[in-house]
Order: sequence, then C-alpha cells, then structure tokens
Amino acid sequence: MIAIITGDIINSENYPSSEWIPILKKYLSRFGTSPMVWEIYRGDEFQLKVNKENALSTAIQIKAILKSIKGLDVRMGIGVGLETFIGSGVSESNGPAYQRSGRRFDSLKDSKVNLSIATGDESYDKTVNLMLKLGLDFMDSWSAVSAEIVAIVLDNSEVSQKELAQNLGIKQSAVSQRLKRARIDLVLELLAYYENTFKTA
Repeated sequence: MIAIITGDIINSENYPSSEWIPILKKYLSRFGTSPMVWEIYRGDEFQLKVNKENALSTAIQIKAILKSIKGLDVRMGIGVGLETFIGSGVSESNGPAYQRSGRRFDSLKDSKVNLSIATGDESYDKTVNLMLKLGLDFMDSWSAVSAEIVAIVLDNSEVSQKELAQNLGIKQSAVSQRLKRARIDLVLELLAYYENTFKTA
C-alpha cells in the first residue's frame, strides 16, 4: 500500500515558475528521484509517491511551503491503495492508489476544496475529508508568515519556540502569535488522528 499525491499550483500563472519550482523540487527530492518517485509536468502539476502514513503530513507541508510565497496555494488529491504497475515514471505507473488520487484530484475544483483523500474505505474517507474541510477553513487562509512557520514545525516537531525565534530572527512572542494564528495545535491533532488510524489498520 502506497499513497499518491496529485496536485496543481493555484495562481501559478501570476508568478514566474523560478519563484516556486526550485522550492517545490527541493522538497520533493527528499522522497527520491524524478521521475520514479515524483514528477512536475504541464508546467504547474505534480505527482508524488509516498508512504501512506506520511501522505497527509506531506501534503500539508507542501501546502505550507507554497503558501510561504504570498498569493500561491495548491490543490491536492491523495489516493491510498496498491501500485499494480510501475512505468518509466510516477505519472505512467498505475494501480488503485493512482486512480483514486487522480479521480479525487479531478473532483476538487467542482467541490471547491483544496485537499481531499480517497482510501477505498468510504466511511473513513467521509470522516477524514470532513475534518480536512474544517481544517482547510483556516489552512487556506494562512498568511505567508504563518505558512512558513508551519512548514518548519512539520519538518521538526521537536523545535522549540526559542529556536524558531532564532531561526526566523523574530521575538519568541511573535513566534507564539504566529503559531496560534496558524492553528498549529489543530494541524498536529489532525495528523496524529490520520497516522494513528493507519498504524492500527
């Protein structure tokens, strides 16, 4: 069982790709090489293969990284399932994980939601997607500075507010305010719920 994240960048046409492609490539490269593990195609669409346990945190981190650039956002469909065919790249491989990710991604614009998941378990999907919908209510509104701090925390949940303040060159009180505005506590609770359900599955 794997997870496939299919996404596209919202508002990419208003930004030179040199502003965001290197940042996205740098992050995607952590998971392996292109095109076997990830690909960016058609200018502003991408696909990434990850462990099913990490899929949601990876997607939210991609969102935080891209939203760190003011005005940008991302739309992503996550599919969890088997990989039954490995092609010459991730976009040419196949299986339920790919099909679910693609179908979920295609449905996002109509449902006006920027992040959704399909695991093949309807009841579970309903619960998690409702939680995501509620979470997106504030995640879609992250400012660039809120998104930046979320990206750092998701990368290293052990980081202290003091270290964050030093890294960002701001006061600890400002770090505390940004974390509160980003609702980082709710993001971490949502991720813990998602990861625990896969551990017990």
